Amino acid sequence: MKFHRYHALGNDYLVVRASDCEVPLTPTISRRICHRNFGIGSDGILVHEDREPRATFRLRIINPDGSEAEKSGNGLRIFARYLWDSKLVTDAPFHVDTVGGQVTCFVSQKGRLVTVDMGQVSFDSTVIPVRGERREVINEELTVNGTTVRFCAATVGNPHCVVTNLPSTEENARAFGPFLETNPLFPNRTNVQFLQVIDRSTISIEIWERGAGYTLASGSSSSAAAAVAHRLGLVDSEVTVKMPGGTIRIEIAPDFTIRMEGAVTRVGTLELDREAIEDLV
Repeated sequence: MKFHRYHALGNDYLVVRASDCEVPLTPTISRRICHRNFGIGSDGILVHEDREPRATFRLRIINPDGSEAEKSGNGLRIFARYLWDSKLVTDAPFHVDTVGGQVTCFVSQKGRLVTVDMGQVSFDSTVIPVRGERREVINEELTVNGTTVRFCAATVGNPHCVVTNLPSTEENARAFGPFLETNPLFPNRTNVQFLQVIDRSTISIEIWERGAGYTLASGSSSSAAAAVAHRLGLVDSEVTVKMPGGTIRIEIAPDFTIRMEGAVTRVGTLELDREAIEDLV
């Protein structure tokens, strides 16, 4: 199988066309491909699903643990760049369908900058989802390993838990992220961000990504964290999100519709040898 490799601020994905897959991308095979010692290695696989009519493109997002994500901001920017490199789109806006909803993408700067209209953020517990009575999940608390964690929950097509009372450090992301991701409060598991507000137009986050673990950058995490900070009145409607891998720019409309802008880098093309997965097929 031939893969195209890209990274978005250090968050790297493999892109493959569904019709080029010689074997089904089962969870077991996907885990092997994403493994950084026994496979090609990546933070996930983006599958370009062939469909008719071609007014929109269909994206399937596979996490490195073999599970599937509803939406990925960095994944969408990478997929848009791949479509542009493949001459399937131009600089004009185009649509991409995901399980988490349809988005509109714009490619500029010869493919190196991609803008995505991510959709509307919701804090509604029944939409995210979060267990319990229907409510906006704002400034709630959980106890994790003896520590009280204050958080807000949101969805931008996939679930997020934004922690507001712990320092935004890699250590906290690794220490608390796994337990929050799998907490029973979140029936579909959740992505986790540790938020620090720098000023009215800047935040920083550290990320524990559902199905992937500690991550250098995330587009949907940036969208959710910026929306939470805006909902709490801590930032204005245009926010720069700083992460270990780099920065993403977020615009928040009055109805909490999100526009995300960030860089994408093409790494190269790789071919998976059958020998790497022959014990699985």
